[in-house]
Amino acid sequence: MLKNKKLILVIFLGIQILLISILKNYPEFVEQFYSNGIYTFLSKLMRYVFGWLPFSVGDVFYTLAGIYVLRWLIKNRKRVVKDTLNWLLDIGATLSIAYFAFHILWAFNYYRQPLYESLNIEAEYTTEQLITFTEKLIIKSNVIHSKLSKNDTLKVELPYTKSEIFDKVRDGYKTLSVEYPHLYYKPKSIKKSIYSVPLTYMGFSGYLNPFTNEAQVDGLIPTYKFPTTSCHEVAHQLGYAAENEANFIGSLAAISNDDIYFKYSGYTFALRHCLAELYQRDSEVYYKTLETVNKGIIKNYLEVQEFWTAYKNPLEPIFKKTFDNFLKVNNQSDGMKSYNYVVALYVNYYEDKEL
Repeated sequence: MLKNKKLILVIFLGIQILLISILKNYPEFVEQFYSNGIYTFLSKLMRYVFGWLPFSVGDVFYTLAGIYVLRWLIKNRKRVVKDTLNWLLDIGATLSIAYFAFHILWAFNYYRQPLYESLNIEAEYTTEQLITFTEKLIIKSNVIHSKLSKNDTLKVELPYTKSEIFDKVRDGYKTLSVEYPHLYYKPKSIKKSIYSVPLTYMGFSGYLNPFTNEAQVDGLIPTYKFPTTSCHEVAHQLGYAAENEANFIGSLAAISNDDIYFKYSGYTFALRHCLAELYQRDSEVYYKTLETVNKGIIKNYLEVQEFWTAYKNPLEPIFKKTFDNFLKVNNQSDGMKSYNYVVALYVNYYEDKEL
């Protein structure tokens, strides 16, 4: 009887994969019935259940699951030869349950309607548009930097603890929700990951736990990065699975925050992406444009770069490649390159708006 149940679950895994391959072709359906329907309820429910706890339930869950899997593999290692079929059924049935939970609790958001379509903006832009927008962004970033620093050569130091930054994240989303009601964020569920050290060595500054809907932020990253990283993970919580879209919404939330340090983090985050894209398109213009950026802003960029350099290791490219493949499997054909697409969202969103 138990064997039949396992076989049914394995068959169900195949059915799930088939259904998802079909669902990819109907993003409007996913947008309406899942992302703006079922998921909205599930996300809030999990944030109410787990958000108030001071520790990451998801990280504890991963720890216990890892221990259980290792224990099971050791205990059942002899079955690989003696009882191969049942051994494979056990693994297949477990994967089927995990695959179903992963998708119903969060991952169907990978197949929703692209953000540029729901915002009714263009998906492409010219180099001239990029240059014009980047210049405006530099002016805005320089002005805010000058308000926060004694002179233009000093980097900005945020006067908050990382926990205080978590408390301020919701304010930016509250402002955004006036224009976009679906971005209203309550309750809050943002936490430092207990795996911050391995997360750093892997090269990641945060992630969303799809099984508990907790936003996990690497507690080791520089405080300057905390506002945009936290806002980015909240964007994932709100159902934006694509990294480029979470980057865009996260920086928009930081910019919309009344706190000037959040604004600084949001504007300079967007500026860094635009400068990187400008370098790819026209390096000569890039170097000329870079000269107009306050040296203190560059020092904040270098602070982040030096942080990641200190944790570089031979395994990091493997983790990055694994995540790249994960994104490609989950409907992001450009993998980690899709992060750069955020520039198109910036340029076209602000085409008829003030910075």
